[in-house]
Amino acid sequence: MAFGPRLDLRQSQSLVMTPQLRQAIKLLQFSNLEVAAFVEEELERNPLLERDERPEVPPERPAPDQLHPPEPNGADTAELIRSEVLTPPEASPLDAADAEPFDPPGAGDGVRFGSGGAADFAEDERGIEDFAPAPRSRREHLLEQLRLGFADRTDRAIGAHLIALLEPSGRLSIASAAIATALGVPEARVERVRQAMLRFEPTGMFARDLRECLAVQLAERDRLDPAMATLLDHLDLLARREHKRLMVLCGVDAEDLADMIAEIRRLDPKPGADFDAVPAAPVVPDILMRAAPDGSWLLELNPQTLPRVLVNRQFSARIAPRAGRDDRAFIAERLQTANWLVKSLQQRAQTILKVAGEVVRQQDGFFRHGVAHLRPLILRDIADAVEMHESTVSRVTSNKYIATPRGVFELKYFFTTAIAGTSGGSHSAEAVRHRIRAMVAAEDVDDVLSDDTIVALLRREGVDIARRTVAKYREALRIPSSVQRKREKAVPA
Repeated sequence: MAFGPRLDLRQSQSLVMTPQLRQAIKLLQFSNLEVAAFVEEELERNPLLERDERPEVPPERPAPDQLHPPEPNGADTAELIRSEVLTPPEASPLDAADAEPFDPPGAGDGVRFGSGGAADFAEDERGIEDFAPAPRSRREHLLEQLRLGFADRTDRAIGAHLIALLEPSGRLSIASAAIATALGVPEARVERVRQAMLRFEPTGMFARDLRECLAVQLAERDRLDPAMATLLDHLDLLARREHKRLMVLCGVDAEDLADMIAEIRRLDPKPGADFDAVPAAPVVPDILMRAAPDGSWLLELNPQTLPRVLVNRQFSARIAPRAGRDDRAFIAERLQTANWLVKSLQQRAQTILKVAGEVVRQQDGFFRHGVAHLRPLILRDIADAVEMHESTVSRVTSNKYIATPRGVFELKYFFTTAIAGTSGGSHSAEAVRHRIRAMVAAEDVDDVLSDDTIVALLRREGVDIARRTVAKYREALRIPSSVQRKREKAVPA
């Protein structure tokens, strides 16, 4: 055996994470807001990228009688899901000869439209928000009442300080002694101003705790009798639904206690929360779904969430010949980055449509009949059907929403674990939770269902489920135990 250096030629394949591949993976898992922010950054960084501001014209849809009939043997994902074209055609000029004539209303109609004597709103660019009054903040609302409620300047200064110390809920947790020390006034004067400001609109602001907040509102309604005051002193028992003990403490019967609880429920425990509240932003779906005349489902990307960018090749061709070596290298690198971004956005859109189409195909029963027909589904089922990796399907379904005839859902909603059936097969965990919620909602006052009873009913319906699983689902649905529900139903409020 001879030892010595030797030169061999070997061929192998390996996956290299290039910057372009990292960009494509990152865009795939981004939500529509994150993609929009990323594209905005690229537009500022890359001079060869431009925003496509051409007017979007929806493609002409065929008439119902021109649609091809569905295949008798079923359809695969590509045949079931018909997506719209990602880049719409350019708008064509309207033909004035085919337009219907429109006569604006004249003087004889008795109605004038628009501003400045115009017959339409073409020159009025104001929106409805220009006519609606701006909402006042909580500080402005309270300061106006402070100016009207107190004539003394010292009392106004104390009230302004109390307004500045308010919590978002409307409570005032800082003690009057600390406020008096900070302002250099007697504590009794601070407390007197606070007691007067408790009646400011909305009533209950500047309260120390929940009991005082509710007591002020009840006193304004002339409902703060001794029994109600006792009930406010034992709010912890009310939270635990110990109604029998409350009836003994308050000296009332079940009907009176029910009226008292109903009165408390009509109060506002956080009167300051309605002011300066930022409205929740609605979820903008990435995918739009609607039913086709032939019974199938049509999917298309939401154009509002689809970034539209263009590569300015003319600018590159005009500048590159006259630029230096470093400038040409910069332009070439920017051009390659722009091309990769456009390609990544297009690939992201196609992948989302492909995965969403397979999800809709496998959960067709849910869209047609409801939650009870939701099938157990895991990422591997979709990955095998669309020939992708599970990690790719996970990125696509994260933070992506679809607008369906049954509402807006995240794509992750349709992936649920399977619960075995008593006679074979499996059931979706979400469908089982929906069934538990329906059972509890339909239970009788005299026959409150325990967890063991729910298990027996589900097994009678073919669901093999354990008692601890029912308890876990019930707690996840925020449904009280059977003992608490029995106490609550014993004294309906």
